[in-house]
Amino acid sequence: MKVDVHTHILPKDLPRFKEKYGYGGFIQIEHHADCGAKMLRDDGKFFREIDDRCWDPEKRVADCKLHGIDLQVLSTLPVMFSYWARADDALDLSRFLNDHLASVVEAHPGRFAALATVPLQSPKLAVQELERCIEALEFAGVQIGTHVNDWNLDASELFPFFEAAEALDASIFVHPWDMMGEERMSKYCLPWLVGMPAETSLAICSLIFGAVLERLPKLRICFAHGGGAFPGTLGRIEQGFFTRPDLCAIENQVNPREYVKRIYVDSVVHDREVLRFLLRLFGADRIALGSDYPFPLGERQPGKLIESLSELDKKTKERLLSGTAKEWLGL
Repeated sequence: MKVDVHTHILPKDLPRFKEKYGYGGFIQIEHHADCGAKMLRDDGKFFREIDDRCWDPEKRVADCKLHGIDLQVLSTLPVMFSYWARADDALDLSRFLNDHLASVVEAHPGRFAALATVPLQSPKLAVQELERCIEALEFAGVQIGTHVNDWNLDASELFPFFEAAEALDASIFVHPWDMMGEERMSKYCLPWLVGMPAETSLAICSLIFGAVLERLPKLRICFAHGGGAFPGTLGRIEQGFFTRPDLCAIENQVNPREYVKRIYVDSVVHDREVLRFLLRLFGADRIALGSDYPFPLGERQPGKLIESLSELDKKTKERLLSGTAKEWLGL
């Protein structure tokens, strides 16, 4: 069995949000072929090219069969979070995206699971929408960004949301977005190559040092792209904790290394030696198959990297390909 925890989907068509809400900054889709479309800012600025795998459930089902994926976990594209928008408008947008996700899951029983998006710029509204998605729509959990405007994930304003997620037994998937220093990374795809891993490390460190994970021990939280830069810099993070407790340990006195057995990461790392390192650090019971389908920086054949490690026994591979994902999802 294979469960892919990291895939993205959009409706085929999006409303003209600028006209609906009265201000700009939102994404729109313009189809230029049966299987191709452009994502544009509503000022016409190009964002990215997408194809029908991004909106066509039947194409996804065919790809799942081709690659032996039994269950895809669906989440929106992070650019759709819209944390910068007015809270009521972001709630309306979230409900639109979540209702679409629910319709895809309902139309393909057993093939897909869903992660909600919520308007985290208003934690109260975010909790309201999370409750709807978990209790009424039967979603597995929620996808959130690595920060919410000026709030890192340790912000006191966000703690009630994490409390609610724990109480609802909702899985949380943290995906980088709106990368720090992006104004200095206009070339070479650097926001995706450098900014995303750094954003994820920032999110993990914020949750650790801010004692969010310590205060909510039952929180099931997974980080995209193998935890980004966090695993490779954990030694430095730990050294800072020990040598500068006056700066690092002001809210949580637990060694950051203790949390590698408390969080989950996906397997989208593209390198056997990196995956081997993650296995030594986290263990197979904390790593779940993820592909970042259907995007170019994802794994073209989901699970191929895991299956390529010939030293892994059948039980370990089964854990990586589905067991960890099912535990994180609460299945």
